[in-house]
Amino acid sequence: MDYEILKPLLISLVLGFAIGMQRTLTYLHTPETVFAGSRTFALIALGGFISGWLQSFVPGFVLVSTAIFALHIGLSYYMKVQKRQKQGMTTQITAIITFFLGLMIWYDLENYAIFIGVIVIILLEIKPKLLKFESHISASDINAVVLLLAMSFIILPILPDEMIGPYNLFNPYKTWLMAVIIAGISFVGYIAIKIFGQKHGVFLTGAAGGLISSTAVTISLAKMFQKRYELINNYAGGMAIAWTFMYLRVLFEAFIINPEFSLRLAPAYLGATITGLLFSYYLHKNSDSTSIDLDNSNISKNPLQLSEAIKFGILFGIIYGAIAFVQTRYGNIGIYFVSFFSGISDVDAITLSLSQLAKDGKIDEFASIIGIVIASVTNACIKLGIAYWIGGIKLGWRMTQFMILTLIAMGIGLFIEYI
Repeated sequence: MDYEILKPLLISLVLGFAIGMQRTLTYLHTPETVFAGSRTFALIALGGFISGWLQSFVPGFVLVSTAIFALHIGLSYYMKVQKRQKQGMTTQITAIITFFLGLMIWYDLENYAIFIGVIVIILLEIKPKLLKFESHISASDINAVVLLLAMSFIILPILPDEMIGPYNLFNPYKTWLMAVIIAGISFVGYIAIKIFGQKHGVFLTGAAGGLISSTAVTISLAKMFQKRYELINNYAGGMAIAWTFMYLRVLFEAFIINPEFSLRLAPAYLGATITGLLFSYYLHKNSDSTSIDLDNSNISKNPLQLSEAIKFGILFGIIYGAIAFVQTRYGNIGIYFVSFFSGISDVDAITLSLSQLAKDGKIDEFASIIGIVIASVTNACIKLGIAYWIGGIKLGWRMTQFMILTLIAMGIGLFIEYI
């Protein structure tokens, strides 16, 4: 007897048993009868394994056994629909996959089979969360996803990747690519807010809102605060986590465009991120439990709109061209000048522009880093002014403490990188 066959055989049994256990536990507290449990799924995986084994002795056996098994699954689904008036074939599809996993293990693909098996279990386990997710998605959200796909795979490929226009300052492909990147990142935050925002309160809202616009979070939360001093840690914490995610977002955007360049930014922006998270955690631990209504705030507006994509694309194109223009005439001072004015309204466009220009070798990396830092600091100062203006002195002072700590951490990171 070849004992080497025992290891893959046991892997087949364990994998099938694990999938079957998930199915059993899913229906454990429901009146519905499960189609197949742990033992049955273990046997299904074993059946796939044996089919591959017998293929070595009986050519075509895999095709026959697969056809017989598929017929059995089809009959079971027919009985489920006709006799019990039940819809859905998740368990039947899972059984078919389990059969093929056993077959994969026989053909020495156990690593892939285990990986796929884990994915199957995860997909089966997250059904309640998926149902909750789907309940928050509207027709406009579906249209937004279709728009993102069209932006990415229809419009983007046909745009020329070359400099055009006056002084060759405009690149249609790169401009639209940046619009797609920002739209995608913002949409993730938008979906997170729709699912978690009202239930989990200010802090999670700030985190998800920071993926869209930390400035919008600041304005909305400052308006909601209305000098409710007993909740100052709640609203300041929501702002703090949003501002923290702005630092993380900048680093992520730089990584997408220029991974090597993002490593130079990492000490400064990870330092600011970690400090911001610690400060936000402190506020969270000393806050009251509350929730907020986002229905009328700018945070919860779908960022995936054609007008928004075009607006950002134009902004990126202007900044990208302006930097290239002023750098040739005024050197790095011109870059810092553009970065300052860009940071008043937005950090994303200047981050992507400088990362791309550094990647193309058109400007120095150090100048790009300083430009991004200037834009980030400017944007933080603008948000701090909003906190003072709308939320009052106490809220503004709490955010001043946050800003001082994070900027010190950013400065230390820059010092470490260029010491």
